Amino acid sequence: MPHFIIDYSANLEDALDWPAFCDLLRRTAIDTGVFPMAGIRVRALRADHVSIADGDAQHGYIDLSVRLRAGRDLDTRKRATAAIFAAAEEFLKPVMASRSLALSMEMRDIDPELSPKTGSTRDHLKG
Repeated sequence: MPHFIIDYSANLEDALDWPAFCDLLRRTAIDTGVFPMAGIRVRALRADHVSIADGDAQHGYIDLSVRLRAGRDLDTRKRATAAIFAAAEEFLKPVMASRSLALSMEMRDIDPELSPKTGSTRDHLKG
């Protein structure tokens, strides 16, 4: 794993290409060399009901949460966080230039003793 969960305000639904954004994060995660490709999962979840800052309905947000199995040292996690955040920020520059948008990210470890996993993704990867 990691799981990349993009939580975003509904007023951004048509402001960007969500499949492209998800794929950018997936490719960037692979390029860091920190995460196994077969474990990467990226998803975007729209929040239909939000209230931001002064309540102006034009304000938007994107919060990227990265959950990963414990075991990577802090420097490795910091390097991966910086690369992923920079890619997201670059992708979102045009949107941020034209509207109110807050971007945030958090990477956190999951305790492997409390998070059982199973799956067959690796069995079905091409090449």
